[in-house]
Amino acid sequence: MSNEIRIDDLVRPRLSQAQREALAWGESVRVDFSEENILRAAMERTGLSDFGADDFRARLKVLREEWDGDPEITALSRITLHGYLARYASNRLLIHDTLKRHPEILRQKIERPVIVLGLPRSGTTHLVNLLAADDRFHSLPLWESYEPVPLPGEGPLADGTDPRYQRCAAAWARMQATTPFIAAMHPMEPDHIHEELELMGPDFASYNFEWLTMSPRWRDHYYASDQTPHYEYMKNVLKLLQWRRSRAGQSGEPEKRWVLKCPQHLEQLPVLKKVFPDATVVITHRDPVAVIQSSVTMQAYSQRINRRHVATGALIRYWTDRIEHLLRACVRDRHLFAPEHSFDSFFHTFMADEMGTVAQVYATAGLELTPVAQARLDRYVADHPRGKEGKVIYNLKRDFGVAPDELRERFRFYFDRFPVRAEVK
Repeated sequence: MSNEIRIDDLVRPRLSQAQREALAWGESVRVDFSEENILRAAMERTGLSDFGADDFRARLKVLREEWDGDPEITALSRITLHGYLARYASNRLLIHDTLKRHPEILRQKIERPVIVLGLPRSGTTHLVNLLAADDRFHSLPLWESYEPVPLPGEGPLADGTDPRYQRCAAAWARMQATTPFIAAMHPMEPDHIHEELELMGPDFASYNFEWLTMSPRWRDHYYASDQTPHYEYMKNVLKLLQWRRSRAGQSGEPEKRWVLKCPQHLEQLPVLKKVFPDATVVITHRDPVAVIQSSVTMQAYSQRINRRHVATGALIRYWTDRIEHLLRACVRDRHLFAPEHSFDSFFHTFMADEMGTVAQVYATAGLELTPVAQARLDRYVADHPRGKEGKVIYNLKRDFGVAPDELRERFRFYFDRFPVRAEVK
């Protein structure tokens, strides 16, 4: 049986019974995007009331007003987006409370992290999950990124499962029920290693909000803002997680390093260098047309649930601009990380020789690829073959009205700087 996935109703979706029922249920729920409602929900959930510095309220306001004022967002998606804001507000309360009670956390050191960055859909996810198979690294599973601190008084379930893990698994099951092909595009299992930008969420920062729904006002606010304070906030949450793991006996080794990944860093290299000056960075590169094709197809597929109309024209314009912004920043700032502390990974090379790429990453990071580590990496590759959940067949011209070769000309500056291979014809 072929594992090819052809989405022939991308532009005019034929909704499944589960999708129709979910959308109908959403229409029965009223969502209040006021600051009072969101923060009250967080306070009721945690039993806490001190959010720390108030500067986050201005950023929350941008998101609340943009999403509340967008008539294209479905009622079901309004519920989801409100849930994100309430969860981030809850996490902010819990993080601030923990840091107040344990100021020693801020003395933790995040030393010599290995940070993977590059365009979305360029191999960053596979590479970071592969590296995280080596248990000499700290890494950030999705379930822990969603709720870095447990709710007060909440212990393990009867079978020993962390309730945060169970909530993440339940959310993934709901997502698969309404958008079943998403697993082939961007799996979100609880153990999946996630992006540390999720830890900026409680500070109501990062470009992640653009992925949740079309958010041009937020994008412009993000562009105009210095991201350094939000990177520092994220680093403090990493310290908190490292401290919690040490207390739980998961790692008493002070030299244990983090492996992280986030595409946003591509356009924030000066900030990344300032906040993580001793980092080893691995920059992934791929044909921007392949990246855009994959990204907008995933977004369009999700819009059958998230928006009242699938806006392929708006999607191709928005994400072509965003990818160009990321790449122009990379070309401008790539020199900030010296060759001895950085490595460029090209998609075609990585796909042809995964372990060869990994060996170069280890060498750049000054970390020995031991037989034990090699065995763990080999096991991960065997258990996670490419296309395990199916291979999506894309058609940029048919679905988005754009010829790949014409779109690629917009990125000539990038091909002139890096030896990237064109993929989409």
